[in-house]
Amino acid sequence: MVQLFYGTFLTEGIHEGKPFCNNETFGQYPLQVNGYRNLDECLEGAMVEGDIELLPSDHSVKYGQERWFTKLPPVLTFELSRFEFNQSLGQPEKIHNKLEFPQIIYMDRYMYRSKELVRSKRECIRKLKEEIKVLQQKLERYVKYGSGPARFPLPDMLKYVIEFASTKPASENSASQSDARMTLPLSSEHCPASDLISKESTSKESTSQDAESTFSSEGSLHKSKVANQPLTPSRSSMEMPSHPAPRTVTDEEINFVKTCLQRWRSEIEQDIQDLKNCIASTTQTIEQMYCDPLLRQVPYRLHAVLVHEGQANAGHYWAYIYNQPRQVWLKYNDISVTESSWEELERDSYGGLRNVSAYCLMYINDKLPHFSAEAAPNELDQMSGEVEALSVELKHYIQEDNWRFEQEVEEWEEEQSCKIPQMESSTSSASQDFSSSQESSVASSHGARCLSSEHAVIVKEQTAQAIANTARAYEKSGVEAALSELKEAEPQKPMSPETDLAEQPEQPAQAHDAESAAQPNAEVSEVEIPSVGRILVRSDADGYDEEVMLSPAMQGVILAIAKARQTFDRDGSEAGLIKAFHEEYSRLYQLAKETPTSHSDPRLQHVLVYFFQNEAPKRVVERTLLEQFADKNLSYDERSISIMKVAQAKLKEIGPDDMNMEEYKKWHEDYSLFRKVSVYLLTGLELYQKGKYQEALSYLVYAYQSNAALLMKGPRRGVKESVIALYRRKCLLELNAKAASLFETNDEHSVTEGINVMNELIIPCIHLIINNDISKDDLDAIEIMRNHWCSYLGQDIAENLQLCLGEFLPRLLDPSAEIIVLKEPPTIRPNSPYDLCSRFAAVMESIQGVSTVTVK
Repeated sequence: MVQLFYGTFLTEGIHEGKPFCNNETFGQYPLQVNGYRNLDECLEGAMVEGDIELLPSDHSVKYGQERWFTKLPPVLTFELSRFEFNQSLGQPEKIHNKLEFPQIIYMDRYMYRSKELVRSKRECIRKLKEEIKVLQQKLERYVKYGSGPARFPLPDMLKYVIEFASTKPASENSASQSDARMTLPLSSEHCPASDLISKESTSKESTSQDAESTFSSEGSLHKSKVANQPLTPSRSSMEMPSHPAPRTVTDEEINFVKTCLQRWRSEIEQDIQDLKNCIASTTQTIEQMYCDPLLRQVPYRLHAVLVHEGQANAGHYWAYIYNQPRQVWLKYNDISVTESSWEELERDSYGGLRNVSAYCLMYINDKLPHFSAEAAPNELDQMSGEVEALSVELKHYIQEDNWRFEQEVEEWEEEQSCKIPQMESSTSSASQDFSSSQESSVASSHGARCLSSEHAVIVKEQTAQAIANTARAYEKSGVEAALSELKEAEPQKPMSPETDLAEQPEQPAQAHDAESAAQPNAEVSEVEIPSVGRILVRSDADGYDEEVMLSPAMQGVILAIAKARQTFDRDGSEAGLIKAFHEEYSRLYQLAKETPTSHSDPRLQHVLVYFFQNEAPKRVVERTLLEQFADKNLSYDERSISIMKVAQAKLKEIGPDDMNMEEYKKWHEDYSLFRKVSVYLLTGLELYQKGKYQEALSYLVYAYQSNAALLMKGPRRGVKESVIALYRRKCLLELNAKAASLFETNDEHSVTEGINVMNELIIPCIHLIINNDISKDDLDAIEIMRNHWCSYLGQDIAENLQLCLGEFLPRLLDPSAEIIVLKEPPTIRPNSPYDLCSRFAAVMESIQGVSTVTVK
């Protein structure tokens, strides 16, 4: 454990003028998040602390301290410090800053062996950053130009001056509008403007000198007016220019000004672009400083990311782990394990967007062969080569030892499949007291083990024979004959070979006593199989699960095996498997062709019915059925055990070229989701009948969302959508009425409860409905709910109710900007093998009747 997760680092530096050097061990290496953009910056900040500045020339050590990894573990763990204590508030807070991290990180730049090279590169980076600082100061003088408090980009200022100089003079603007102004009544104080208009109308091509004399005469007239009416403007509001423009300007002046300003602006823009290019080039040099091949020799690949959602005092945790053989990311969220992607991991782990971010990163050494799936074949080849290099004697010994191990495994599997209780070791130890020497003691122990093993085989054969006789008697004469057959089949005392009896005369009696002592604890269960009857099965059978045995799928397999009894007895176990396989295949195919009714859904009876109705690939269907014949729960008699083993052997023969396992897995995931949708739907309908609308809505919403994903693949992939939508609407309307009634009470507790119902259930549900293909019925229901709450706006209600209404009513009317947070209902096991068909029939019949139906 220590070698796998723990490493060491060296700390060098000066403290209070004295140099120091410490070696320390670390497990989870802590990293600060605040002030850093990515993982490399975090590591750089953690490895170099304090102001690292050169001492005077007679010193060679630096101030502060540096850390260098001297030994890295195979699994490198970084603990991201995303929590800090707020001194002013007196409570911890979570840091939601964005922090990026790569899939592969090279640790050479933090290793002690690269110290000299890294120090030189750090010095280069320091100088380059100083150059960038100087360049940014120069750039700022261009983009924030001026001497006053308000500063603007210099190119923009020159551009605006050019635009001003190029604007049409005000005299021309007034000339173009002279006709319209002459029709207006003018007072005496507007005479200068009327004189200007009359002069411009007589001569359309006036020179600049005329314009200047006109303005000067206008100015003199204006001065004479100011003496008598100092507050009167020189021009009327109709004569004022609509935008800033020079009053008089010649073409030569415009050309001169524009030429200079445009040239200056081009030069300034070129200077700015050159500065930006220098900054970008220097920044790129800094970013590529550690791309040196000498610093890319120790790669670590991201293997796991631990994520926290919430605040410092509460939240939810999950993890992303990379599956190397499948080359995919898996998301481990409570009991749910799903495939994920790097994009989803980035969204949930980087932080900065929501209150969810990674708090722990685990990297593994990418060069270690036992951590790489690609290196496994090479390791196996290397091991095979080492075996071939051994001597003949050693090679023979290894082969013999492997063979013995395989025999032990086969015996153990046989023992587990038969489920016959073994004799206690105390049986053999008791016989050792009668021996007089060490040799006789060893022989006695060996004989007891042999007798115990033979006794177990005899008991197994007798049990299997009794079950087979009972089944035959039932098929011939019915239940009474089967029961009488059970009474006649008295357990007989097992007899061992005469040679063993002669050598150990007391052992059979002891074995019989042990068996009789163990029998009361070995309970026998009766499994009722349609068209077969009751089958006796030991409760300690390997993998036996009574719930599984009573499922429709397993009952069909047992019935098919019973129908193949004659073929099995005549032609052997493989022929019996083929016969039973065809029997069950035909039964399920006919069941899939039956017309479904409102009270039944054959797809719930068996996965193959679902596959047949959705035209699944033939190989997927055949493998699924073969796996059911290979179920270890079938170890209840000799015939079923033989057929089960043949089926297991045939499964092992199916190679990756014969079956697309991804496709096979996808079909079974769809059926699992279909069963989950069915369970959620039935649970929601049952809760609705009991008036538990809040719990019912949660199940119905999740059923609808999951079912919509299935229906996108085909109409028979999911359940009927209209049923879910109908009762979802009914729950919404009932809850809306309940929330409104609580709101109207004006009781603080009741109002809070009603608002919580709206915020946590109704508004998120409306958002989901609107985002999907909304039907007219759903739209009408939403409008009813909205109108109900809008009706309070015209009523005289208390001030606190008005505040509450103002907070959530905009969200109710426009939930498009909402982040959907809908509480998931309690988890229900969708893959449990109990019969959903009867429950489905009861609920479907109940919702069309008047009374509630409870199915246990």
